[in-house]
Amino acid sequence: MERRFACTICGKCCQGWLPLTIGDAVRHAHLFPLAVLWSTVRQGSKAFALTGQLGLQFNKKVALRLTPLAYIPTSMPCPALTDGNRCSIHESKPLRCRAMPFSADRETNDQADLLIPRPGWLCDISPSAAVVYRDGAILDRADFEAERQALAAQAPVLKAYGEFLLKSLPSLKIQIEKLAQRPGGGQMVLKISPLLRKIPSVDLLDFARRQAPVLKAFLDRLPEGEQFKEYRKNYADWAQEMESLQGGGA
Repeated sequence: MERRFACTICGKCCQGWLPLTIGDAVRHAHLFPLAVLWSTVRQGSKAFALTGQLGLQFNKKVALRLTPLAYIPTSMPCPALTDGNRCSIHESKPLRCRAMPFSADRETNDQADLLIPRPGWLCDISPSAAVVYRDGAILDRADFEAERQALAAQAPVLKAYGEFLLKSLPSLKIQIEKLAQRPGGGQMVLKISPLLRKIPSVDLLDFARRQAPVLKAFLDRLPEGEQFKEYRKNYADWAQEMESLQGGGA
């Protein structure tokens, strides 16, 4: 089986949540409102073993994918997207964007569905597009490998972070257990600061100075509506924390 794919610069994939490496998150703190996404992956999923390696093994039947995230509502475009659907940070864009449409947090033989455009996306999968995937193998692996290596390198940090939060917040463990019961797994979004505190090389003050204005700007840009209620609360709470960090607070 082979799959064809070519980007048409429609910009449709440049909306909503964007998974990031830790390095990309810190590097782009001046641009993206940042969070950490916790996702449950159940035993039986093709991604179960890899998720436990790159994230955290919660128990024998559940693994946790811990992902730094550009936390943007699905109806809002990436702040780096120009009016002409061009990327304004193309030369320094995140590894996740470079590896598209493939995803390094899944096994190479588990990528075929990612090459099927979502409704409304204008990706070219016609006979004129290049063959990019054949018999479970990615033909040009450079960007995929770069993302996989970054995910593997940060895995010990994410594991330590996840174990620390689960131990210090008993209610989090209960929430994860409930999410894991959902068909297909569940997700929850947490603030990013506890993760950054586990990384000595991250300058929290510098991060806060760059992140606070972004959170405030996205808060101001949020449309009215119940669907944005959680975003509004999180942006406001996290902006206040970033201000506190700049003022010397905990």
